[in-house]
This record gives sequence, C-alpha cells and structure tokens, in this order.
Amino acid sequence: EAVIDEAITLGYNLVVSHHPLIFKGFKSITGKDYVERCIMKAICHDIVIYSAHTNLDNADGGVNFKMAEKIGLKNVQVLEPKETADDVVAGAGVIGELDEQETETEFLKRIKKLFEVGCVKHNRMNGRLIRKVALCGGSGAFLLPRAVACNADVFITGEVKYHDYFYYDNRILVAEIGHYESEQYTKEIFYSIIRDLCPEVEVQMTRVNTNPIKYL
Repeated sequence: EAVIDEAITLGYNLVVSHHPLIFKGFKSITGKDYVERCIMKAICHDIVIYSAHTNLDNADGGVNFKMAEKIGLKNVQVLEPKETADDVVAGAGVIGELDEQETETEFLKRIKKLFEVGCVKHNRMNGRLIRKVALCGGSGAFLLPRAVACNADVFITGEVKYHDYFYYDNRILVAEIGHYESEQYTKEIFYSIIRDLCPEVEVQMTRVNTNPIKYL
C-alpha cells in the first residue's frame, strides 16, 4: 500500500512488481483488507499494476541470475532447464561457481549481509568447502534434488519445508534466507529494462521495504 501511496505522491501511473498483488479472484472489492485497499487505491488514482512473477523467475537474466550476480557466481547456468521456442534459455533456478572456496560459516555470513537477512536458517554444517552454488529465489525447495544431482555444495532459496532439513541433512548445505530477501533485487532488473528500452519514460525504484515478515 505504501508503494501505491509513493506512486500517487510522485504522480506516476504504473507500478511494476515481481510478486503479484492478486492471487485469487474477487467477487467484490470493499477495502476490507490490505489487498483490497491497494486495488481500490490504484483504481481511484488510475494506477496500473503489472507483475511479472514466474515469467521473471524462469527468464534468462531474471531473478535467479540477479541473485547469482550479487553473490559473484561464474559460469552460471539454468539448474532445471525448460523447453522453449527459438532455443531461448529459460528454466527454474541456476547453478554457478565461486572464484575461490569459502568455508560454510564464511559463506553464510556473507549471504546474510549481502541479502540483509534477519535470520539465515540452515541445516547442520559438516566442514565442507563451498565452491559450487545452486539457488532459486522464492519458494525453490522443489529444486533440492536437482541441486544434489548437480553436486552443488550449497542450495540457497527463500523458503524450505521443515522435513527437507532432515532429508538433506548430510547431502548438501541448505540455506533459507526468506522469500522477500531472495527476490529483493528484482526491482533492479525492471529498472534497467525500462530505462534501456524506454529512456524517455521516467522511472525509479521504490524506497519502500515491502517485506511483510518482520524479525524480532
């Protein structure tokens, strides 16, 4: 809602987001909750909301590639490729390599700082050195089997199920950094695309932290 208010204050008429505001159909919009208030406010002020979501999750240069860029991974490839038209690179997650090995503790501390994570959840450390990194922004735990098959030393994602911590205890270092935290740099992708393709359009990244999860 604060982002809509920001757009209104700036006189902007388009909000581009990664995570969608609407996940279900509405039979009425009365303003009874957060989502409905945002919808009403956007409609009343003629503001369009566009959300890319899974399109950007699976795109070359999308969410996961931006995460890899921030971490400093090299030789980045799609972790689970999908068949597309015209041989376009696409798929879920990515995997790449660090220039130099890091201890588990060094790596996790760097990730915590880099993504401004309130709490990094991880399974038991076993003294492995981290060189090969697999990751997926958002809810990417479904790619854990693929990460193990590709001999990754660590898998980073936004959300991991409780029992995954048991199952992958000694197979791979699992790092859960939060859904928002893993996708927060997506706005840089949108900003670059719009600025490069439409230089005449005024665009700026929101200054609002939209993470609904708070850490005590």
